Amino acid sequence: MINKMMNFVTTARQMPDKRSAKERRKDFDEIYTEFDLKRVSSQASRCAQCGVPFCQVHCPLHNNIPDWLRLTAEDRLEEAYEMASRTNTFPEICGRICPQDRLCEGNCVIEQAGMGTVTIGAVEKYITEKAFDEGWVKPRMPDAELEQSVGIIGAGPAGLAAAEMLRAQGYQVTVYDRYDRIGGLMVYGIPSFKLEKYVMARREEQLRAQGVEFECNVDIGVNKNFDELRAGHDAVLIATGVYKARDLDIQGGDLTGVVPALSYLIAANKTGLGDSVTEYESGALNAEGKNVVVIGGGDTAMDCVRTAIRQNAKSVKCLYRRDRENMPGSAREVTNAEEEGVAFEWLSVPLAISGDDNGVAQMMRAQKMHLGALDASGRAAPVAIDGSDYDMDADLVIKALGFEPEDLPGLFGQPELKPTKYGTIAINERTQMSAIDGVFAAGDIVRGIRHRHHGRTPDHKTLIALGKYKHFAGAATA
Repeated sequence: MINKMMNFVTTARQMPDKRSAKERRKDFDEIYTEFDLKRVSSQASRCAQCGVPFCQVHCPLHNNIPDWLRLTAEDRLEEAYEMASRTNTFPEICGRICPQDRLCEGNCVIEQAGMGTVTIGAVEKYITEKAFDEGWVKPRMPDAELEQSVGIIGAGPAGLAAAEMLRAQGYQVTVYDRYDRIGGLMVYGIPSFKLEKYVMARREEQLRAQGVEFECNVDIGVNKNFDELRAGHDAVLIATGVYKARDLDIQGGDLTGVVPALSYLIAANKTGLGDSVTEYESGALNAEGKNVVVIGGGDTAMDCVRTAIRQNAKSVKCLYRRDRENMPGSAREVTNAEEEGVAFEWLSVPLAISGDDNGVAQMMRAQKMHLGALDASGRAAPVAIDGSDYDMDADLVIKALGFEPEDLPGLFGQPELKPTKYGTIAINERTQMSAIDGVFAAGDIVRGIRHRHHGRTPDHKTLIALGKYKHFAGAATA
């Protein structure tokens, strides 16, 4: 077969067409159109088939990217999908929302050589959509049913990936989630213009057909006892994610109109799903006609500013304490936001929020910064510039400052569930088990927010260790 790879010298990098900013401001539809087969094959053929594929090394899932790019270039799309799904339960989701520009694509060898990265995410999205259209995506049914059961707390990426893998081995799996729909942040945290809701609904159908059971509106430690949950299963996997919002400790931080990012995004996503949301309808979590200021520089902040634009805000500003080059969020998302009308206040921090006589936010005072010596994160630390204070209108202030783990030992009534110094669940690195026998943990609640990656699934070693748990010994080969 003629070698169809390494065409980066003769073929330029190309992204899928993007709808105009004027058009996409009006709706919550995804902003990119689809590649056709000719273009996707051409773009996949640009892969250099590196001996040391840095794209794969810098992928948190270590996906076999060069292999499925080669298969795509050779029009072997079913095989390409099979390869992509071996290490990833949700390739259709990662192809859409994974921050490729700072992971696989950002470390592509030909990108480093100045030739323009392979458009890995767009290719991944194409082959997975093709797989669904052609019926290649099927539930992974077990060869034999096992008696042992696993209860999973959390229906986000880690919990659902674990559920799919454990069911494939024959275990009886029930997933519990505090929300009324499964998907976690994939449904309620990420706007539809990045991940349309049908994508998760389609995957849910696959999981249900596989035999995974779901119990929604179950908040462990609130309306269901943790001991009761343990008693109903041979093992428990905690995959709650990291949801506690970091607060804004400044004067006026408690005024009406100062809201957490996740509360704002959940209200917007629920409304888009057709739910009636009182806080949205009252205007408390609705940006329409308001001067919106989002504080933060990550992907959550980008989701907020772009949502506010679509809600017809009067103005939208993003306040970030470092410069553009040091922003933790996706550079591609920053560009999209700027195109849609978001103004970025680089090197700025909030000092105080003032309100009217009714305690409703009206104005924010900010201060300009400059970058000094490197801090513990390895980035230049922001340093205040004396006398640089300035004011901006702020009817709605959205705090997108990141997330911390909830106090699960307290919430679950399990003081022996030992946390790390970061508040995450401490596990035995060999067995992947927490301090409680038979209780495992995976995902952000173990790794912490510092290593968050949308679509991140549990390490295979977590599932292997769970499969070797003494109560399961000999039940299945993990």
